[in-house]
Amino acid sequence: MNILDRYITNNLYLIFLSMFIPLFAIASVIFMIKLATYTAVIQLSIADLIKLYLFVLPEILFYTLPITFFIASTLTLFRLSNENEIIVLFSLGIKPITILKSLFKPAFLLTILLVFNFFVLSPHTKILSNNFVSYKKSEAKFNLSASEFGHSFGDWLLYIGKENKDESYDDVILFNKKQKEEIIISAKKARIINKSGILRLKLTDGEGYSYSKEKFSQINFNTMYINDTMVTNLIPYNSTLQYWIPKHKKDETFVENYLMNEDIDFKKKKFSFSILLSLFPLLSLFLVATIGIVHLRHQKSKVYLHLFIGIVIYYGATLGLKSPLDLYSIPIVSITWLLTTYILYRKTIVARF
Repeated sequence: MNILDRYITNNLYLIFLSMFIPLFAIASVIFMIKLATYTAVIQLSIADLIKLYLFVLPEILFYTLPITFFIASTLTLFRLSNENEIIVLFSLGIKPITILKSLFKPAFLLTILLVFNFFVLSPHTKILSNNFVSYKKSEAKFNLSASEFGHSFGDWLLYIGKENKDESYDDVILFNKKQKEEIIISAKKARIINKSGILRLKLTDGEGYSYSKEKFSQINFNTMYINDTMVTNLIPYNSTLQYWIPKHKKDETFVENYLMNEDIDFKKKKFSFSILLSLFPLLSLFLVATIGIVHLRHQKSKVYLHLFIGIVIYYGATLGLKSPLDLYSIPIVSITWLLTTYILYRKTIVARF
């Protein structure tokens, strides 16, 4: 049986790669177009786009691998049937279940990989991506330039005389009007510092004036720091379990910060959908045999139509039942799908071969 396993898996890998590469390329282009929309809001370099692409790479793999394996394994059996090799195997006494056992190992490994992908990698990369975009947005809000119009920097109105190539500024003036007091600060040099999402304006070699009805004061300084009131909302990530099953404490702004504005119900639906998508290669082995194993002399094959119908039904059931049933959709869809495909397998394959 080792020879048979190697023969079937070798054919599977060839078809799998020939299908996965174009599907992966198409999905990558779609996600890159989506990422390119960020450039309308924030300034991104090529290195930044590559970093964002690496963040969404687990998501691309998660959506392309299950469908690719299902189609590739079905076409592998169909190819063997088309060349009458399946008939030869059956005539030698090899049962259909033996062929499915050859596909079980790669399907099981793929399922484990998909579970690890969505359960461990995806939460981490999603939070990294959100934090990176949030950080870039905070920088974009203060992409200062020299102009006759001022810039808002927290409570200050900021005027810039000259912008240098090293991202520093010359002849900077800040104005702050409070209820009882007005403050003017001028500096020969200034630089924006972004540390952990907190923006600071570093002023060098300047003067400050404060005046009100009662008094007028002046100071000279070598270095002055002015903090902006805006803080980038960086989402903490402690562990995978705390992402999916977070601890609820009364003194924490738990839903807003930690769950990234996603409520518990949404997490349950996301978990249900991801689990069912991960199980798709394993649960569909009976359907793979039902569609892929044909006798061309006695049957008109509609393999591509059946593949499309199978994918639409499984994904439709997964998407449609995740909202009303939440976590209960996992056993209901899995058991129903497995029993239905097994019955089809018994009636169409076992009964004939």
